Amino acid sequence: MRDDLTDVLGFTVGSAEDAAARTGCTVVLCPPDGAVAGVDQRGGAPGTRETDPLAVGHLVSRCHGVLLTGGSAFGLDAAGGVVRFLEAAGVGLQTPHARVPIVPAAVIYDLGAGRADVRPDAAMAEAACREAAAGGPLALVRNGDRIRLSVKARRIELAVPEAELARRRAAWKPPVAMPARGYARLYMDHVLQAEHGCDFDFLRKA
Repeated sequence: MRDDLTDVLGFTVGSAEDAAARTGCTVVLCPPDGAVAGVDQRGGAPGTRETDPLAVGHLVSRCHGVLLTGGSAFGLDAAGGVVRFLEAAGVGLQTPHARVPIVPAAVIYDLGAGRADVRPDAAMAEAACREAAAGGPLALVRNGDRIRLSVKARRIELAVPEAELARRRAAWKPPVAMPARGYARLYMDHVLQAEHGCDFDFLRKA
């Protein structure tokens, strides 16, 4: 256990950034069958994409990834990279004609932090997806690591030597998405999502 989001079976996290432009994005990839999600939108100037389907009463009940990105409204284009990555992996909501990945996204206004004309795009988000799938820097962070935070520079840096990161990277193994047996396997295979009451599916069929 790492005491972070990736402790949950099937979830991975990746990030990509442009250090010179001081912007970037973070992607959370859900298990292939998606995950029930909700949103609490606050503030007077939200920048979001596909958060409406997360509300109760819509056809779509699960999302397959989440994008958090800089770039203000321009950064919402980056979600296309996550959709493209998931489509290539065969992940998404099955419709009569194609699988459609559901990827809610939200942006922050960081245009004054670096270069306002450089924003996260689909290519950057797709790179973050590849990192999530392979285990990138966020997968290497451990409890007790020092992190430098500069509000003035708007930067967060992991204060761990490159040699140590290389050692962790070499030893890193992707989390097991599906346990082979036991209650965890029973849970993954048969417990329904929250909108269906978290019941066992075989009890519903009885």
